[in-house]
Amino acid sequence: MPVTLVTIIEHPIAQKYLERSGLNHAISVAERALTLATQRGLDADSATKAALLHDIGHYEWYTDGTWNYDLYRQNDIHAIKGAERAHKLLIRLGEEPARAKEISLAVLLHTDSYLPPGTINRTPLQQLVHDADTLEEQPGGLHHYEKIPFDEAVKRLDALDSVVHRFSNLPRIASEN
Repeated sequence: MPVTLVTIIEHPIAQKYLERSGLNHAISVAERALTLATQRGLDADSATKAALLHDIGHYEWYTDGTWNYDLYRQNDIHAIKGAERAHKLLIRLGEEPARAKEISLAVLLHTDSYLPPGTINRTPLQQLVHDADTLEEQPGGLHHYEKIPFDEAVKRLDALDSVVHRFSNLPRIASEN
């Protein structure tokens, strides 16, 4: 059975970390990623999965149940932790290992906040996730605070899965490795 966005969000690990880092933001970035993937001729499946999981590493920046934006900005390594979590989750769900790696690297490189400026040379997929995230950001990290009922999240992801499935047979740019 293929790994879908709904399959991902229904897993307890994804729920734990995505709800705390901003599930609504993650879904909005995935929706934006679909649009960008179709415009750029990239794989919509990998793009939406990487976008959904891009902030899965934010959990450590919670203080008393509230996302601590100042602590995050001072000590940000969420992309590193997120890439590891995304990879483990995708493999556990049955994602093909090479695709899980590609998606996880896009999670890792969606931001350069943990690196010296100008040191990242992104693949098209990695750039797409970065762009989708940037387009959905709000000042002061407010996008991490927006709540969404879980059933609404599943409905949005199910609709997104349907569109991704329709685009899965379109021509794409050759391998990004």
